[in-house]
Amino acid sequence: MNATAIRVGTRGSPLALVQTRNFIHLLGQGEEVIIATTGDAVQDRPLADIGGKGLFAKEIHEALLDNRIDCAVHSLKDLETELPPGIVLACVLKREDPRDVLIPGQASGTPDPADPLAALPVGALVGTSSVRRQAQLLHARPDLRVASIRGNVQTRLRKLRDGECQASMLALAGLNRLGMVVPGALVLDPNVMLPAAAQGIVGITARANDAALLTLLASIENTAARIAGTAERALLGELDGSCRTPIGAHAQLTDDGTLTLTGLLARADGSFLLRRSMSAAAADAIRLGRELGASLRADAPADLFG
Repeated sequence: MNATAIRVGTRGSPLALVQTRNFIHLLGQGEEVIIATTGDAVQDRPLADIGGKGLFAKEIHEALLDNRIDCAVHSLKDLETELPPGIVLACVLKREDPRDVLIPGQASGTPDPADPLAALPVGALVGTSSVRRQAQLLHARPDLRVASIRGNVQTRLRKLRDGECQASMLALAGLNRLGMVVPGALVLDPNVMLPAAAQGIVGITARANDAALLTLLASIENTAARIAGTAERALLGELDGSCRTPIGAHAQLTDDGTLTLTGLLARADGSFLLRRSMSAAAADAIRLGRELGASLRADAPADLFG
């Protein structure tokens, strides 16, 4: 393959382009092909109302299957757990910081590292399109209000500056990759705000029958990110999570090969929240995710899966 032979599909957002260019640099070859997705085009409704987070990849996967591109770059947290037939998750790249960030507005109080949510005034309006973040916020602070705000990082920060909300939440990975430092931003420990499954991981999809490209992509795989992402996505798959179901998952791999997975299942209004952890060998990442997911499902109200 020559330096421009590999056509790399990507969304057109600033973060997606940064991630794609980092991938091309790491691979040492390739040219980006921007593909408009329904998830990016429709910004005035929650994702759950228009078909879920798979809409960030639908048109990209169609381009893969039609041989208009050779591989595609995704934020793995936005990629559905069941990929279309003929497409595989070819490799994952080194994980960025998976934690969430709370960005309080100017009227917020002095942050307390031990209780960062205490910086928000009573009844503050927090902008987020994530039911996972919403559920954890409202469980910890039932007095808060939540407004659905979608859009890229820049759009969400602008809406906060314009006073559409009194605080906002973002993934730290996106800020880091964009090289953005937001004054006053509070990084939330996973004990306070459990991240989304595969948050901070970039995944590359390709056609299952493209053996030469799959071999090349395997050479830049990050093993630790693959293991963590596999466990977290297995938990998500076991819960059959949609954009309407608040689910969190965070896996940590120790030097001795032990994988500890923490999972969370909640009701969007914060009135129910179940969180627990399990550990296993790294080689059992899929089983660990499925078992923890099944454990959470068994002890959760049936209406969460309606």
